[in-house]
Amino acid sequence: MTNQQQNLKTYFVSDFHLGTDGRLTSRDREKQIVRWLDEIVKDAKELYLVGDVFDYWFEYKQVVPKGFVRLLGKLAELRDNGLPIYFFTGNHDMWMFRYLEDEFDIPIYRKPIIREINGKKFYIGHGDGLGPGDYGYKFIKWVFGNPICQWLFERLHPNFGLWLMRFSSGSSRQAHPPKPQFLGEQKERLVQFCNEQLIQGDFDYFIFGHRHLPIDHTLKNGNSRYINLGEWINYNSYAVFDGEQLAIKFFENEDGTVFGK
Repeated sequence: MTNQQQNLKTYFVSDFHLGTDGRLTSRDREKQIVRWLDEIVKDAKELYLVGDVFDYWFEYKQVVPKGFVRLLGKLAELRDNGLPIYFFTGNHDMWMFRYLEDEFDIPIYRKPIIREINGKKFYIGHGDGLGPGDYGYKFIKWVFGNPICQWLFERLHPNFGLWLMRFSSGSSRQAHPPKPQFLGEQKERLVQFCNEQLIQGDFDYFIFGHRHLPIDHTLKNGNSRYINLGEWINYNSYAVFDGEQLAIKFFENEDGTVFGK
């Protein structure tokens, strides 16, 4: 193995929420993401897109949501050049079916997976529906994941169906504005979930999105770390593993802050 191959890095990112405006418009944020992809491809070994890449998504048999051509074109270019890319569905784009697999050869994961990368054990998933409580959301997720419900939604005309998804996504975000604080061991659902998983086996890193806060927190065993990737509406945060160490970093955001302890 050459020194260049040994230095290749694994990148993790989530919660672009393309389709909704934030600190930047969705289009400007998409251009920013493409600039980031152009930067990381210089030393990337693989890329994990860990959910909510899109703020809303539904695939009809012959129709996908309008837009996102810059990102999709860049992902196609990266895959054609041989970069492995893995896509996880989130709570906003859980109705991603086979489009990325068929058109881009990008595998789609609907549940967390376990990976070993350079001798380190990773537990990777979007994070929605994990941990104690939040039964209302867990029921809604079950409904949305039901094939009969998906079939019924597909009967809607795309103009109305995609408008309804866009409206619902915006209403959800307005009802749950971001809270820039780490709530601690007893209140962070994903921290509790990680600590429970450690009873079953050892992991070096738990990688999640969904929480919309860049978090690097050492778990109760004193070694394993819970990493939340944050989001790109405000933070432009991501994680990179260089084969030995993992760190949260920020793109075009000099004021980025990592939470946790």
